[in-house]
Amino acid sequence: MSWSDFYQRRDAIDLVLAQAGQHPDAGLPQVGTPTGATTDMTCFTSREDLALALQYRWSLVLQGQLAVALTNAERTPHADSVDAVTSAWRTAAAAQPQLRALLDNYAAEAGTGPVFRARQHAEWRLLALAAGLAEVGEPAEETARIGAAFQRLINTAPPATTGRRRHFPMQRFYRRMAASS
Repeated sequence: MSWSDFYQRRDAIDLVLAQAGQHPDAGLPQVGTPTGATTDMTCFTSREDLALALQYRWSLVLQGQLAVALTNAERTPHADSVDAVTSAWRTAAAAQPQLRALLDNYAAEAGTGPVFRARQHAEWRLLALAAGLAEVGEPAEETARIGAAFQRLINTAPPATTGRRRHFPMQRFYRRMAASS
């Protein structure tokens, strides 16, 4: 990819995110044809190609937030990695709401391709491993399943109120198992 291609793809992604901010229900645009704006989507070969570029941008944002949150959790006595990962994911989603919405909507579509699904599974595995809900040696499908459930909890559980610790069901289960042994 040349620098010209890189900038064209970056500008196209920025345009898609701006349009998503103005028209949240529109979803991913069709690609391969000019949009009529100064930037067009001809740099992407398919909607999945565009979704993969958006997923890559999201992974950069999420990994940055995870690195900060987990580093801070290591420095804090009695910090909980589940809380740190939850906070990182929510911070990333709040910083990039259009990006997150586009990815969620695309993932819910029936025609999502195998490459996008593989990237989604990789994100779920990252969440499960970073939160300490799975171990590195566990099967990838099991780790992805745990991470997907964890992400659903992050999306649906209300934020913790100040001064009150909130625990996710798996974390509570692990704590009970540790106390009983």
